[in-house]
Amino acid sequence: MPTSPHFAAISDSQLAACSLPATTASSPLGSGVDRAGRALTGINRERVVSVAMGAAESIAALGLGAQLVGRDLASGGADIASVPVVTDVHSVNAEKVLATHPTLVLIDDQTTPKSALDQIAAAGVQIAVIPSAWNVAAVGTRLRSIAAALGRPDAATSLISQCQQTFDGEPMGKVKVAFLYLRGSSAIYLVGGTGSGADSLISAAGAIDAGAQAGFKSFTAITPEAMATLKPDVLLVMTKGLASVGGVAGLKRLSGVALTPAAKAGRVVAVDDTLLLAFGSKTWALVDALSKAIADVSQ
Repeated sequence: MPTSPHFAAISDSQLAACSLPATTASSPLGSGVDRAGRALTGINRERVVSVAMGAAESIAALGLGAQLVGRDLASGGADIASVPVVTDVHSVNAEKVLATHPTLVLIDDQTTPKSALDQIAAAGVQIAVIPSAWNVAAVGTRLRSIAAALGRPDAATSLISQCQQTFDGEPMGKVKVAFLYLRGSSAIYLVGGTGSGADSLISAAGAIDAGAQAGFKSFTAITPEAMATLKPDVLLVMTKGLASVGGVAGLKRLSGVALTPAAKAGRVVAVDDTLLLAFGSKTWALVDALSKAIADVSQ
């Protein structure tokens, strides 16, 4: 990664982790909802596979990592590094899931394909659905749903209280940040707007999401016209996405990006791919780190 007074990188290992001590569930069985939205009771959470995006990290933070036998690719961290990944990129691999002999599989509404989930259900494995989270406000609800499914509903309140204490960022007034989603190998170059997920993080960090302010929805193609409208002061990217376009130098060569105030000054913040949009127990620490990083590169 480049070193510059206007470049900052945020990695998973840098964050002040919040977590509860390893423990067993306080209730012998969990509760939740199934794929049809019906109430599930008596969930056997003895061997859990989590393929809901990024949720495995939260299971470990709740102190229930010992029950985790499989995870999705978007869940990282040293505490679950030994847990096997059971997805092919972001798609569930039914054979890998069933090889872990799970009693419970956690999914969200982003989990695919349906055929793999049908195969898992046909094998007699319980599947519980937890809500997706695409903004900071939804993190608490998601954590409570995970905790309930794993038979420890009380843990969520304790963890949320602890995690929220990690945030002490200061508002930065009129600093405009544009989130760029980059996949150079696939020629995917998008700028985030309202509903991208990054808009919530940027706002919570005390800055202005340039895409949302301009009225862009979710993700819009990066064009000279779009970037001229946004005029971002800082560019927010994912670490692997930045590498895929050749680093900061390659980023500046993307159509329209070079002429932005952010690119001219080289003001870029890069965040680990598995961290930025996970919306789990590390979200509050991420917001704090993002607030500091945006302030630092803006000086």
